[in-house]
Amino acid sequence: MQRVSPWRSAARTDKGKIRRRNEDAFLDCPQQGLWVVADGMGGHQGGDIASQLIVASLAELPAQECFNVRVNDVRNCLHWLNRRLGQELTLTAGCRDSVMGSTVVTLLIEGNRAACLWAGDSRCYLWRGQRLFQLTTDHSLQQQLIDEQRMSVEQARAQPGAHALTRAIGASEHLTLAMLEFEVYSGDAFLLCSDGLYQEVSADGLGSALSHVSPQGALQQLFNAALDSPARDNLTAVVIRQ
Repeated sequence: MQRVSPWRSAARTDKGKIRRRNEDAFLDCPQQGLWVVADGMGGHQGGDIASQLIVASLAELPAQECFNVRVNDVRNCLHWLNRRLGQELTLTAGCRDSVMGSTVVTLLIEGNRAACLWAGDSRCYLWRGQRLFQLTTDHSLQQQLIDEQRMSVEQARAQPGAHALTRAIGASEHLTLAMLEFEVYSGDAFLLCSDGLYQEVSADGLGSALSHVSPQGALQQLFNAALDSPARDNLTAVVIRQ
């Protein structure tokens, strides 16, 4: 018998106005308390294959285990995918000198416990008490310049290659995942999204959308705003709330 989830969610992806193909992918499984956004590395061979493989592999994980075991399963799965993308698929595709990779952000919720694991610059936001919190920290050159060189966001963004990733699934032999565990409260809402979406919608716009009582309504507002912009990249979002 399938359990009833207290969480409602909605997900959508769009290739945007410039890109010819969509290399983003998402997983929307409220019954399992698991949501994922993966953004295939633009310009690399097989970015769409990488993001789809990540989503499909995480979808197959068992949901009957205890929360700590499930978190460990997600972590192990992503490390396995890093090895597979870095070795087997790259060679199979005949592109020894390129990379087949993807960012990933995952959210796992069970009861009042939650865990977010990520690599890259896809993000998880929390809307709580009419305030927007960015739970993830980007693994990008831009963020590294902000953290290590004390640059402002504007200064870092102006640097050559600012959006280059410093971590991603399949990008290097050794993967370091970031993880945040926290407690969930009644009224919380979450947004998982690729950089193509949050680069086109202001923080105020994200918060305004997440204040919507309906995940589908929030999603519609987000995409209306993003597609009113130049939408240079693929756009993906998953909205989750009780």
